[in-house]
Amino acid sequence: MQKVTAFFTELMRRYLPDPFVFAIGLTLLTMVLAVTVQGQAITALTTSWGKGFWALLAFTTQMAVILAMGYVLATAPLTERFLDRLVARVNDPRMAIIVATLVGGIGSYLNWGFGLVIGGIVARKLALRVKGVHYPLIIASAYSGFTMYGLGLSSSIPVLISTKGHPLEAQMGVIPLSETIFSPVMLLTSLVVIITLPLLNAWLHPKPGQPFKEIDRSFETAPATSAPAVDVEEGNTLANRLNNSRLLSYLIGLIGVGYVVLYFMGGGSMDLNLINFIILFLGIIMLGTPIRYVEKLNEGIRTISGIILQYPFYAGIMAIMASSGLVKTLSAFFVKVATPATLPFWGLISSFVINFFAPSGGGHWVIQGPFMVEAAKSIGASVAHTSQAVMLGNAWNDLVQPFWILPALALSKLKLKDIMGYTVIMMFWIGIVYTVAILAWG
Repeated sequence: MQKVTAFFTELMRRYLPDPFVFAIGLTLLTMVLAVTVQGQAITALTTSWGKGFWALLAFTTQMAVILAMGYVLATAPLTERFLDRLVARVNDPRMAIIVATLVGGIGSYLNWGFGLVIGGIVARKLALRVKGVHYPLIIASAYSGFTMYGLGLSSSIPVLISTKGHPLEAQMGVIPLSETIFSPVMLLTSLVVIITLPLLNAWLHPKPGQPFKEIDRSFETAPATSAPAVDVEEGNTLANRLNNSRLLSYLIGLIGVGYVVLYFMGGGSMDLNLINFIILFLGIIMLGTPIRYVEKLNEGIRTISGIILQYPFYAGIMAIMASSGLVKTLSAFFVKVATPATLPFWGLISSFVINFFAPSGGGHWVIQGPFMVEAAKSIGASVAHTSQAVMLGNAWNDLVQPFWILPALALSKLKLKDIMGYTVIMMFWIGIVYTVAILAWG
């Protein structure tokens, strides 16, 4: 296994470019496929690309907000103290890998944005504390837990299709979560992943005597529990008292909590905007004062540059895929060989492929969903199983999708090529687990 890991790590080191270059390459590849496979005119695809370039602007902002404010929440003093107690009990490099994977996985199961951030933070803490930890592997391990979001409470497609009024309700109706993420097979799959993935990752750690790379401690900043800076020149002024007022933070925080309670009492359902709202005001309460929140948010903003730059390019790719009919062609290819029992499997495989071009779970479903649902209805396959299979294909591909690795890279200050060799191995294992689950379910 060490030789296999070394092979993929060296392969990625030599040939995998920066995620931005990857986004440009995917854009050009999609354009070539739209012209050669679909026969779309260059002028038409260029127009579609340009019009769709900012189609994910609201989504980009939501992602930037959830990551930056999730960073604040994950580095709040209360969270820091919990994580510090957790890592204080870890002394062995392989156990550090297991803990990082578990934190990233459980966090992503609860909420994918929170999991992305807290996994990277605990991995960095463990790398600082435990001598001999291979830093690229522990960051990759924490990120690998992100695949759990496809089985979890914020799983985009199952949550969407369980909501009344969703875009495909006329085609498929409303599918309760009990038939997707809370079905016995998916719950068992979650258990298998959360047990086996940490063990696999620990197995990948270099053995004693083999080369490894520790964290560069020169990049580390002051701990999150440090006191906020105070302007000496202003001293105990009204402005400083307001900046450091716990009363203001708790008051506005309680108003935010009050809104959330009223929202749910009024029959509201969970969505991305509400998640961001909760994270914002929970963070304000946990940081204690306005100035502490601002200072910690300024740190978090450093993690979102890749998202702001690259998401518009993925929006352009999605626009080309939709306008050219390329997604329909790809899906139809798999559907041709499907039976009612195997359609979910082909949905898993096609979703894995399509996720390279449309890596947003919600946007992915808008493009692929109509064709998979129609195919399921036409051959009598389970719509719920097929939909969940598309979600798992998305979550499976995310292990090697630079679109979502960006936050982990920003938090760790590593390059994509440093960790991708490991996530490729993890991707192979998760592919086996998800494939067996989907086939057994069918």
